[in-house]
Amino acid sequence: MLNKLVQVEDRYEELNRKLADPAVLGNPDQVRTLGKEHRDLEQIVDNYRILKKLHFNIEGNKEIIQAGEDDELVEMAKEELSELETERVELEAKIKVLLLPKDPNDEKNVLLEIRAGTGGDEASLFAGDLFKMYSRYADKRGWRVELMSSSEGTKGGFKEVVLMISGESVYSNLKYESGGHRVQRVPSTESQGRIHTSACTVAVLPEAEEVEVDIKENDIRVDVYRSSGPGGQSVNTTDSAVRITHLETGLIVTCQDEKSQHKNRAKAMKVLASRLLDRVTQEEDAKRAAERKNMVKSGDRSEKIRTYNFPQDRITDHRVGLTVHGIPAALSGDIENILDSVRTHFQTEQLKEGGLS
Repeated sequence: MLNKLVQVEDRYEELNRKLADPAVLGNPDQVRTLGKEHRDLEQIVDNYRILKKLHFNIEGNKEIIQAGEDDELVEMAKEELSELETERVELEAKIKVLLLPKDPNDEKNVLLEIRAGTGGDEASLFAGDLFKMYSRYADKRGWRVELMSSSEGTKGGFKEVVLMISGESVYSNLKYESGGHRVQRVPSTESQGRIHTSACTVAVLPEAEEVEVDIKENDIRVDVYRSSGPGGQSVNTTDSAVRITHLETGLIVTCQDEKSQHKNRAKAMKVLASRLLDRVTQEEDAKRAAERKNMVKSGDRSEKIRTYNFPQDRITDHRVGLTVHGIPAALSGDIENILDSVRTHFQTEQLKEGGLS
């Protein structure tokens, strides 16, 4: 690891020199590219320099203890050495995580899709709860939330809802939320107090950039029709709703939330592009997984990942063995502790796989 850190620091200093070069400063594209690399390395280098000071101080205390010339000084050195060693171990663990290969999608915005599964109306209500949970969490992070499309449940909530969440490092924070979310509670319509189990699926897709997914007009079929459901007279009496079918894959995206057909089409195309990118990414992941049996899993959407048990006020993440209490707080967006625990788990698995743990 130390050899790697020396190389990173050398590259960081080289970038400092380049970013001070007038020839480079006159090229905005080069400044942007080098500046991003500089920012990516800065946290690693800062921590490495702290680690070097720790090593220096540790060796100094060891020399005092070995010399043994002053009993009081030796005792102080031993106490400080113990603290420094603990700090070193924690810092090295942090640096190992920082050295993990970056997911190229980590800085991207996401499309977050929530779909009601088994459980009928109760599943739709739970989808509405998840919609509020992620929206409120995004608000707490200062992210922007835009409703892309939705289909409301007959008694509230959603049969399906798609959000665009934009901001800093959205995908890196939410990417492990993909999967099956299960709820256990007594529905309001249940007269005998029996607990019902319902489920929703969540998909977190990195937003596709135009250069990543090229959708040509002859790749799709576009149908327009009158919008249904709430939205006002102008929505329901004009052909503003849009359905786009990707001919090769059979993927279908509909959007009817806007009064403008053009806006609905633009939203639908954005959703389609992200779904196509996710499809390609999953295919690549499957190939890599076949080649490496021990590859770290990353929240396969077919898996049940979390249960929300209302009678026991308990949330369990089945992938990492985490149990926390406080469902009302979680549904109000206080899920940072859950997301941190899950992310740490998968980072630890990556470290083991790479022989860095």
